[in-house]
Amino acid sequence: MASPGESRPAILAGLADYHGRTMIRLEFQYDTTIIAEIKAIRGRVWSPMHKSWYVPDTGDNRRRFGISDFEMPPNLVNEAIPVVQYQSVCQSLMDRMREKIILKALSPHTLKSYMNHIKVYLAEIGKTVNPMDMTKADIERYLLKRHEQNPSSESNRNSHINAIKFLYEHVLGRERMLFYLTRPEKPQQLPKVLGEHELERMFRSVPNLKHKTILLTAFSCGLRVSEVTRLRVRDIDMERLQVFIERSKGKKDRYVMLSPVLKDVLSRYISIYKRSPADYLFEGQEPGTPYGTRSAQIIFNRAVKAAGIQKDVTFHALRHSFATHLLEKGVDIKYIKDLLGHFDIKTTERYLHVAREKLVVIQSPLDYLDPSI
Repeated sequence: MASPGESRPAILAGLADYHGRTMIRLEFQYDTTIIAEIKAIRGRVWSPMHKSWYVPDTGDNRRRFGISDFEMPPNLVNEAIPVVQYQSVCQSLMDRMREKIILKALSPHTLKSYMNHIKVYLAEIGKTVNPMDMTKADIERYLLKRHEQNPSSESNRNSHINAIKFLYEHVLGRERMLFYLTRPEKPQQLPKVLGEHELERMFRSVPNLKHKTILLTAFSCGLRVSEVTRLRVRDIDMERLQVFIERSKGKKDRYVMLSPVLKDVLSRYISIYKRSPADYLFEGQEPGTPYGTRSAQIIFNRAVKAAGIQKDVTFHALRHSFATHLLEKGVDIKYIKDLLGHFDIKTTERYLHVAREKLVVIQSPLDYLDPSI
């Protein structure tokens, strides 16, 4: 151990293969302080044969020991990769990609989607191809072949391309891609909307107060299913007739109006279910967890069926109906965009808030329905 005033030994760090896995090999003169720090790293291994410590190849460990995010093991550059080593490289890329997505605070949905796409991509480009050597032409050929062999939706294909771009631009550090992958155009589909009588029949068909309140809240406020399930009691401002939507799509906050009809329903629901301000408004089966989005979708599907509605609609139809009904009542489109939390492409602002005076004046489309629901 170095005495006071004496510098600690230098650590020589580099990427190396350890039993078919890419790891960071550490070499240094014996020092108990350094060894203690290494032992605190999860997944560290001591190799008696090489008389070296090995730690997992993660972004955090690369920064800790001064290894570039873009460095690859020398034996894996411009060479065919043995199967075991290829699997090691893929796992390393997956780990670094997961970490980068988390550091960028992207949504859990994006994390899951990108990781699934990259897992497929790395598996399909072949076990003898170094991901670092893939060119624009290679990626385009891969995408074309993938689409021909396994056609998928426009949304899935675009998400797949975005995941690949994230891997090369943000994980492997390549400059922003100068080539443009051919992307499918999203079909310009008109939103499917439920009429006032259909909505009334649907709400009446739901006897369970909690289930009915979920659907009424989604429609009355024009919310996405994930926004409904993440609402907390404190987000409902009964006095100012507002509902606060926190960090919705695009990490935007916004306010929407609170319908007097919905206020009465929520007051009754909160008193019966004894919800406190910090609680999720709609709690899941596990205490302290939000209601599942899939469960909310099932509630909607059952209500549609019970109401005898023949339209092929999803939970999102409540949001479409909210916007369409407001337009039909003469509400200015710019206010509706704000209420929905859409980006305004004509300005530099990422989002706009509706002033409270406008929120109070604007009536929720729920107020136009038969109050006996």
